[in-house]
Amino acid sequence: MSETDTTASGACLCGAVRYRLRGQLRDVVNCHCGQCRRSHGHHAAYSSAALEDLHIERGGDGDGALRWYTAPDGIARRGFCQHCGASLFWAPLGEPRVAISAGSLDQPTGLRTLRHIFTADKGDYYEIADGLEQLPRGHAG
Repeated sequence: MSETDTTASGACLCGAVRYRLRGQLRDVVNCHCGQCRRSHGHHAAYSSAALEDLHIERGGDGDGALRWYTAPDGIARRGFCQHCGASLFWAPLGEPRVAISAGSLDQPTGLRTLRHIFTADKGDYYEIADGLEQLPRGHAG
């Protein structure tokens, strides 16, 4: 991948995993499902890109820092740094897209928040009051 193809880059908290993306990034969708809340400590803010556009620059080899966890429901896997625990990716199994944790992207992103999904599962300790679309079960789009 050449530098001119790159549209975004990011990393985990400790820098052991570093990635680049080329192509189009979808604006951010906030997911309030129970798995995202437990994985992120609150709701998850994800952008999205074509899986083929994701290039792991550091920490992605079999012995690298990037690890994948597949939940028992078998719908998707989550990519995280084994050193600092940063949640980086959510990839639906068998799909050509990957969700990227918006907080792991280098600034400026140029992204905006589109909507909230799985709001029926949101934590009882906060309200969603930004006026954006809220889908009780939802789809990231």
